[in-house]
Amino acid sequence: MKLDSKIPQGPIKDKWTNHKDHLNLVAPNNRPKIDIIVVGTGLAGSSAAASLAEMGYNVKSFCFQDSPRRAHSIAAQGGINAAKNYQNDGDSVYRLFYDTIKGGDYRAREANVHRLAEVSGNIIDQCVAQGVPFAREYGGMLDNRSFGGTQVQRTFYAAGQTGQQLLLGAYSALSRQIGLGRVEMFNRHEMLDLVKVDGKARGIIARNLITGEIERHSAHAVVIASGGYGNVYFLSTNAMGSNVTAGWKIHKQGALFANPCYVQIHPTCIPVHGTNQSKLTLMSESLRNSGRIWVPKKKEDAEAIREGKLKPTQIAEENRDYYLERKYPAFGNLVPRDVASRAAKEVCDEGRGIEANDTNEGVYLDFSTEIQTKGRQTAYAKGNHNPTAEEITALGKQWLEEKYGNLFTMYQKITDENPYETPMKIYPAVHYTMGGVWVDYNLQSTIPGCFVTGEANFSDHGANRLGASALMQGLADGYFVLPYTLSNYLADEIRTGKISTDSPEFEEAEAKVKGLISKFLNNNGSKSVDHFHKKLGLIMWNKVGMGRNAAELQEAIAEIAALKEDFYNEVYVPGTANELNQELEKVLRVADFLELGQLMAMDALQRNESCGGHFREEYQDAEGETLRDDVNFKFVGAWEYKGEDISKSELHKEELNYEEIKIAARNYK
Repeated sequence: MKLDSKIPQGPIKDKWTNHKDHLNLVAPNNRPKIDIIVVGTGLAGSSAAASLAEMGYNVKSFCFQDSPRRAHSIAAQGGINAAKNYQNDGDSVYRLFYDTIKGGDYRAREANVHRLAEVSGNIIDQCVAQGVPFAREYGGMLDNRSFGGTQVQRTFYAAGQTGQQLLLGAYSALSRQIGLGRVEMFNRHEMLDLVKVDGKARGIIARNLITGEIERHSAHAVVIASGGYGNVYFLSTNAMGSNVTAGWKIHKQGALFANPCYVQIHPTCIPVHGTNQSKLTLMSESLRNSGRIWVPKKKEDAEAIREGKLKPTQIAEENRDYYLERKYPAFGNLVPRDVASRAAKEVCDEGRGIEANDTNEGVYLDFSTEIQTKGRQTAYAKGNHNPTAEEITALGKQWLEEKYGNLFTMYQKITDENPYETPMKIYPAVHYTMGGVWVDYNLQSTIPGCFVTGEANFSDHGANRLGASALMQGLADGYFVLPYTLSNYLADEIRTGKISTDSPEFEEAEAKVKGLISKFLNNNGSKSVDHFHKKLGLIMWNKVGMGRNAAELQEAIAEIAALKEDFYNEVYVPGTANELNQELEKVLRVADFLELGQLMAMDALQRNESCGGHFREEYQDAEGETLRDDVNFKFVGAWEYKGEDISKSELHKEELNYEEIKIAARNYK
């Protein structure tokens, strides 16, 4: 199979404009003749469904929640990036493009990333028009701040809950189209297979999660916007329902799955506490603007903290190791996520972790310096040029509360500790997946008519995603890319007519889904679905997590294959098919996770280099930083499904060509 990325010719700054100018169009009077299925209602899915319906297409939108909400996008509290240069600090389309490529450790397509940077400003304008309440500064202009991996302020935010506000904006547009009858909404439905007719995507098989009914839905094109696959680790920042099923089903139908080993570990999560957790709480990366990250310099101080004999406030300044500021002075606490996460792991591996959990893993995010700095500034602004210590502290806390109050409240409710008084405890956790279904420049998979957007595709982020860029990609794909590229594909479909669901292809797909459901319900094993998911998660975290090596990856591949066999023999699913049955929902997802987990380990094993979220312990420089191999591994690794034995999957390579940016070792020092 030859991979054709369909990247347009010409200078990079003109590629997208010229490409749009030459795409085929569907006349407004012909659009009502065409049906489109959109699977997923996060930012990518809801923006796409709303935009396509606004254009006049008939859209069917699917989500497994009771309404289009609670997508992973909602966890993005920190903000959304755009190259508007509001602060006049040197930002530009090129700088956003460069930072994203560098942040992804030079493993992304130049053309896709430049397009993303180009349309970023449009996203902000679109969202403001939809009523998203972005924070504003004194003069009424939109306020923004820095995020990890940049030296400019380009992150726009809405009072610490940007993802939620952006979703509400997209949902208002979607709801309008539902009200007009242009979007037919299928809540509490989960896609369980893709249907192809004559090689083209022509519909899906979905299960009604309330009644258990298996339904056939046809369309002229299918858009997968179902998010990432971080829950393969069991413990992640994702809601438990987030899964890979839609992406994996199209993979098994011929869509290539690219770069599965690229997994982002988010540096600011509340540490693991106990063995019965099913979700890790994400604390916004925006806190790194104001908090300083440290652990004790002395191992014995860390031990005393874990034992409850010392409080962090009792550790003198000279006995604190602000390790990010020490190692990366140019960026300090604002290094990219993969760098910050790995640095936290290193100090905890040295025995200097501060959390009294099973692994002693945790570091401090301390706001005391910011309280003093901002408190003094606020006092001066109020005309008080000789404030007392108490006044400074009170004003500093007030400033923090205005900026991050909802996050601090959430942290206190979960941990019963006041972050204004004592430092936050944080530790990295699985958050985002940069890999996903391979798509070309038009966001089309290797299956004609099957498009993939947002986190579900292998994305524009390379091997690591800069904070606040996921929302940017999801909305760029949905609002400003897919409407053009999908219309180009659909221009040939105006004479096709309604797609029948009575064809042998639909019958076969439905029978396959029903057969799998029946197999699990009649399995009569002795172990729960969660038993297998947790075992898989531990293998993945320990051997395909923040640090990887050849020996452990080989062990992981063998262990997952054995676990998969045990799963099909021993899993027990209570209840019946024709009812609300959450264990049945879970077992179908975990079956996909087991296959994906093996492929992730295989992909990590073949990639003999370190880059971004993929850190091979054998490939690091003298200072412990990632050691890329740009001669042999400057490619997208796209895997073709070859049957149930995942070890038979075939690797295809898309070479990455850099014409605008000079490839260099990443340096944040």
